Amino acid sequence: MSEAGHVLAIDQGTTSTRAIVFDRRGVPAGVARREFAQHYPADGWVEHDPEDIWRDTVAVMRGAVDEAGLTASDIAAIGITNQRETTVVWDRRTGEPVHRAIVWQDRRTSDLCRKLVEEGCGPLVRRKTGLLIDSYFSATKIAWILDHVPGARERAERGELCFGTIDSFLLYRLTGGRVHATDATNASRSMVFDIHRQDWDDELLALFRIPRAMMPEVLDSSAEFGATEPDLLGRAIPITGIAGDQQAATFGQACFQPGMVKSTYGTGCFALLNTGDEPVESRSNMLTTVAYRLDGRTTYALEGSIFIAGAAIKWLRDGLGIITHASQTDDMATRVPDSHGVYLVPAFVGLGAPHWDPEARAAVFGLTLDAGPAHIARAALEAVAFQTRDLRDAMVSDWSAAHTATSDALRVDGGMAANDWLCQFLADVLDLPVERPAVIETTALGAAGLAGLKAGVYRDQAALAGAWRCDRRFEPRMDAAKRARLYDGWLDAVRRVRRER
Repeated sequence: MSEAGHVLAIDQGTTSTRAIVFDRRGVPAGVARREFAQHYPADGWVEHDPEDIWRDTVAVMRGAVDEAGLTASDIAAIGITNQRETTVVWDRRTGEPVHRAIVWQDRRTSDLCRKLVEEGCGPLVRRKTGLLIDSYFSATKIAWILDHVPGARERAERGELCFGTIDSFLLYRLTGGRVHATDATNASRSMVFDIHRQDWDDELLALFRIPRAMMPEVLDSSAEFGATEPDLLGRAIPITGIAGDQQAATFGQACFQPGMVKSTYGTGCFALLNTGDEPVESRSNMLTTVAYRLDGRTTYALEGSIFIAGAAIKWLRDGLGIITHASQTDDMATRVPDSHGVYLVPAFVGLGAPHWDPEARAAVFGLTLDAGPAHIARAALEAVAFQTRDLRDAMVSDWSAAHTATSDALRVDGGMAANDWLCQFLADVLDLPVERPAVIETTALGAAGLAGLKAGVYRDQAALAGAWRCDRRFEPRMDAAKRARLYDGWLDAVRRVRRER
């Protein structure tokens, strides 16, 4: 066991950057958080300034350690978890980005993706990466930067530029430019990584016109990634864990057995089903992805990705102005007996799984003169549950084709999971118990677990699983007829948004 008993987790998300210090029991000891600006330069475009993210990361690392009343000597290791697919290209020598980060929600490369699908490239990409061709993933974002930043393609071919998702960019900065690496979970979201061979694929790199010299080294999710510059926290601290946010949440939820499912509710909603050492090919437009890689052994998952969950609540606040704080939605949902037939389909940036329709746009259906803000707020929360039902039905269909059962409960986490009403409605719509853990920040906890395993703070996965605690279990209590009626109404609303495409 490591003498230093704490792990620092960096949780770099879509709208905020957090750092949490965890002790040996996996209990938070100190937290710091900062929101940062979103940039929308054109319709469907979403960007971040990597320098904002870097400055906030340094600030929250220091803030979390200070809040915990600790010093750098108490921190055994650092784990990083990050918004996946978001793409940064930077100068290998200076570390300066050549363009803003293109965010996972960004749809600017939809036309290119459509062209590649029409040319018949889909089966090749699916077979090697487990992914569908979509602008959600990193490959076409990289190509866009190389094509639109003057001189970038030539510089990349000369080996002067680096590509990375946010974890890789932060690792590069934290280590003073000494390490250009990522882990297998983040690599698996690029659309150019062969998840079977666990390596960058030259055929796919050529398809997307990406020089291999740009790509980071791919390591296990729990590995020796390097150490921080001493002046950042007072001493050099090993970085020993990295995972994309949804995979980190899966690890933090201790979903280590095949068939276990977790769903995370943040800006978007992401459900992962552990399929063990078997990469299950979906027949339902789910993604086959890497759950984590330890000691060279890959654990796979089926994933369903919803682009908008908590972001719809943010829209209620910032777009419509019908709430001032996200927490108000709980009260508004219980203030009315039902949504009064109102359905919100939050396709603000298209629809993710299982529809994968980038052209769909958000809409509210069923409005009448006596519908009010509370009904719309409730419909926004209900949409999260209905979308989760879409995902779970598809994943269970894929998994049940070869296996007898999935787990008997859904483990939930993320900021929205603190909403009791939402958790109960989830259980009702899914007809499945919903379990909320005692530590709801499981994304950061997963990063800490991965780092702590390598650093010796945590003994093994069994110890992590044993430390998982359920805060509350929500049992379904809605009758079957009502459940079917509500969900049928949702499916009809989705068909209208898609206009039967």
